This record gives sequence, C-alpha cells and structure tokens, in this order.
Amino acid sequence: MNDTPKPAINSSSALEQLRQLIQQQEHTPDRALPTERELAERFGVGRREIRRALDVLEEEGRIWRKQGKGTFVGPAAPVQPLALHDLPQQSNLLEVMEARLQLEPGLARLAALRASKEQIALMKRLIERMQGIVAPEDGDQHELWDSAFHRAIAEAAGNRLMLGLFDAIDAVRRDPGWQHLRVQARTPARLDNYDNHHQRLLNHIANRQPHEAAAAMREHLLALQQALMETLYTGHEETP
Repeated sequence: MNDTPKPAINSSSALEQLRQLIQQQEHTPDRALPTERELAERFGVGRREIRRALDVLEEEGRIWRKQGKGTFVGPAAPVQPLALHDLPQQSNLLEVMEARLQLEPGLARLAALRASKEQIALMKRLIERMQGIVAPEDGDQHELWDSAFHRAIAEAAGNRLMLGLFDAIDAVRRDPGWQHLRVQARTPARLDNYDNHHQRLLNHIANRQPHEAAAAMREHLLALQQALMETLYTGHEETP
C-alpha cells in the first residue's frame, strides 16, 4: 500500500512542478507552455496558484508572456540545480532548521561575492513583492515569494550542488504535513521582522559584504528556529 502523501495544493507545489516542466522544455523555447487551465488540471491546483507561480517564474526571467500567443520558456537560468535522488523522505522541521543553518549562511556569503547586478535586482523585486502583499493572512503568497527570495540567494551563490541541496531542504520545509503550522504562525509583527531581515540581507549582498551577509542570514534563521521551538514545545505556533 502506498502511503506517500499527495503534494500540497498551493502555489509552491505549482511552482515546483512548473520548474520541472520548464527544464524539460528548455531546448524548445519557441513552443508555448500549456494554458493556465491545462496546467491547473495537469498539476491538480487552482488557476490562481498557477498564475502566482508563473508570476515568480516571469520575475526570475525563466518565462515570457505574449498576449494572445501564450507563455514561453525564456533564457535558461545561469545556474541549474543538480537533480538529487534517493534523499531520505522522513524528516521534521527541527532537522530542516539545522540543515538551513549549516547551508544558507554559506550561500549568503557566496552570493555577496558572486551575485550579478541582475540577480541583485531580482532579489530587490522579490522583496518588494513580499512587502506589497495586501492580505497578511494570505500565507500562500507569503510562502511563495519568501521561498523565491531565499532561492534567488542560493542561485546567486553560483554553486550547483549547494543549490540542489537548498531545493531538497526547501521541499521538506514545504511538506503539506507542516502547512497548518505555517498558517497559524504568521502575524503582522513577525512578518515585519522577517521583512527587516530580508532587507538587511539584500543590502549586505549588494554591498559585497560576505561576512555580514552570512551573519544576517544566520540571525534570520536563528529567529525562525526559536519560533519553531516555541511552536513545538510551548504551543506558540511558528515555522520557517
């Protein structure tokens, strides 16, 4: 009997599946992607989630849209993640935070050394999208753009293996079994604090300050870890 859980029905799962589809279609950029309706049926998500995921991919420069013609695959990303297989499927959010604390400060340090002007501009746009979300209770959008921002840092680090590890860890973080914790955790005060962390991270990366960028990422993740501990052990629910 197969007890594998079904993917979460949200924009993040749509984005992950669209990334895989785009990788398969990179060599045929002149062929339009399926329509939003077809993608929604194919991936088992709503059209709103498809549109949100496409917004992220368009911001990243992976797709382009032409009115009346469709959506097309754009230039390949400068760094593509390695496919990682047979990773352990069983984990928890405490292990996720431990892994993120080991990996992401290093990614931030490398991003401060290697990020292109275009990659820095993308991070800025992603922060603006996060800060521009009108409904604080819309956890789907917050999670989508937050994950995209952290992934942009991982890409800017310029290390395919580390990017692949980031994607694997992020997939565990987004497991549907933890979704209720993420929904209950978000408060305006915490989101404001995370926005401040993100802005400081961007500033250090843009100013080519690798040690400061790593320290800012570590501070951000430690705050998330502390919130997670409160969720699991005192009932004050929070999650990365």
